[in-house]
Amino acid sequence: MASDRLINRELSWLDFNARVMALAEQSDIPLMERVRFLAIWADNLDEFYMVRVAGLLEQMAHGLRAVAADGLSSSEQLAAIRKVAAGQYERASAVFNQELLPGLAKSGIQFSDYESLDGEDREFVDRQFRERVFPVVTPLAVDPSHPFPYISNLSLNLAIIVRNPESGVTRFARIKVPPILPRFLVMPDGERFIPLENVIAAHADEMFPGMEIVEHHAFRVTRNADLEIEEDQGGDLLQTIESELTRRRFGRVVRLEVHPSMSHEVLDLLTREMGLDPSDVVVVDGPLDMSGLFVLGELDRPELYWDQWQWITQPRLAGGLGESNDVFGTIRSGDVLVQHPYDSFATSVEAFIGRAARDPNVLAIKMTLYRTSRNSPIMAALMEAATEGKQVVALVELKARFDEERNIEWAQRLEDAGVHVVYGVVGLKTHTKIALVVRDEGGALKRYAHIGTGNYNDTTARIYEDVGLFTADPDIGADLTDLFNFLTGYSYQRGYRKLLVSPVTVRSQLLAAIAAEAERSDGHITMKMNSLVDPGMIEALYDASNAGCRIDLIVRGICCLIPGVPGMSENITVRSIVGRYLEHSRIYRFGARGRDRRYYIGSADLMPRNLDRRVEALAPVEDSDLQFRLDEILEVSLADDVLSWELGADGQWRKVEPVHYVDAHLTMRGLAEARAGARAD
Repeated sequence: MASDRLINRELSWLDFNARVMALAEQSDIPLMERVRFLAIWADNLDEFYMVRVAGLLEQMAHGLRAVAADGLSSSEQLAAIRKVAAGQYERASAVFNQELLPGLAKSGIQFSDYESLDGEDREFVDRQFRERVFPVVTPLAVDPSHPFPYISNLSLNLAIIVRNPESGVTRFARIKVPPILPRFLVMPDGERFIPLENVIAAHADEMFPGMEIVEHHAFRVTRNADLEIEEDQGGDLLQTIESELTRRRFGRVVRLEVHPSMSHEVLDLLTREMGLDPSDVVVVDGPLDMSGLFVLGELDRPELYWDQWQWITQPRLAGGLGESNDVFGTIRSGDVLVQHPYDSFATSVEAFIGRAARDPNVLAIKMTLYRTSRNSPIMAALMEAATEGKQVVALVELKARFDEERNIEWAQRLEDAGVHVVYGVVGLKTHTKIALVVRDEGGALKRYAHIGTGNYNDTTARIYEDVGLFTADPDIGADLTDLFNFLTGYSYQRGYRKLLVSPVTVRSQLLAAIAAEAERSDGHITMKMNSLVDPGMIEALYDASNAGCRIDLIVRGICCLIPGVPGMSENITVRSIVGRYLEHSRIYRFGARGRDRRYYIGSADLMPRNLDRRVEALAPVEDSDLQFRLDEILEVSLADDVLSWELGADGQWRKVEPVHYVDAHLTMRGLAEARAGARAD
């Protein structure tokens, strides 16, 4: 039975993904951005099935009678998920077929199929197939001597039924659409795209010479891709992760996507051979892999996108990042706050690490690396620093989901360059985003730190909204030294000077801060985060609300708290901002305007995993100017009525009706430009 105090975690996540899809449905957004949001929706849903749905199915398969915090059993959650997901698939198909396809065609970008091509175009496709596709594809027959083939995760496939014209015997065959090839074949005009599976299906007879093609259907498989790491069993973590990545390929099938035209006979065969229940089948009236629409982003059609913005160098850093300038002096003279993507990641975080790598007075650089890019300038700087003889330590989190292979590759490259690479603490995932630079200044060692809410990733920093703090505060520097010693060595650190650190102090200190505000007559709590799931934190917020404390929450994704319920949460509001940038920062503010307020930023959401099973760090922001900047971010976010959704007492999200037309992202951009202009003046 569902709880009346909590929203189900999985259903709340699906609500978030629905808000992403709503951007694809929004007609006043540039066409190619709408296509991109539909691809993001599909990519998000893939991961949801690979991890969350897979976990529920595993619980049922092992007979575990697990009940979620809201009271729903695994089977009840799966039934609800399937119902909601089916509705979202219908919406996705409708917006793609009825709005995006016609809009793209009107803009000169057309999705075609082989059957509709004229003779000259068919000759081009035939030649492309023979030269670039045919040598790569491998048809796999299924008969008494050929068992049903393994179908890899997220692979797009063709189910082919062939008939022997002499014997009349029909057989099943499978062709995997090679993921190494482009998702679409582009016609010579550069404006028409043909799905690769359509090209292969049109030439199926060339792969089965002498046989008749009876029918062919595309299908797509999703498997359980969550890793199960037993760190306490001993052995090498790197080898364990590599072994689990291999096992991931053979996880249980959790979803089969098909077109409505697939025959019952072929569908029955696929579900039987892959051990699926009919409820695991999803019928899609559109492209099976809508995340493949990301490829359209490579088209040079700027008029179909939002305008490109040149990121601003944070004004206080503008004069301190050149070779002859002193970024360390800038930080030493006062803390610096950056907000990405409005403040450039390249001229702040990357420049800070790059300058440290080249500075002869820098003795050591220590960083945590959770997710990073393929050609990361930060990684290059760390390797350069190591070759210069500096002490360089990189904690590479090998368990960062779906980035494991890239992190393994980077870890090996860093080690080859002389970087000391460690993999964190047994039983805990290291999620904190921290960097520490130790510098010799006239015989005395000075520590400089960066604590952020986002990953050290130059690619996502252009589209994720995050904040970061540069500081030379001695207490924070000492705390980070202790924290790195905990991460790299044998330490049982239980207390820190200023930092809040999970799993040691974040939960207890945040609960204490909530309780303290609840006792004040003018209590006010404002929190901005990605997810609010932890039942203990939610109950503490309910208690504070009942005590009369005003609570404003900005939660981008999952929110299990129910706001606005009389006698439980009537003083709580919850908003979510979804737009051109992914809201990713975590900011926690305690106190009413006009009296001392406390501010924290960092990597931790209010989820059990962040509070109890991960290494996280929240840093206090104590400089009054920087507190003003955080107030600005929070107040603009709360004032937004263009991108915002509001969660109601009935657990439903509703788009906020515009009154003042405050777009948080455009407003933040304007504020960044104003700060840069004021500096220039």
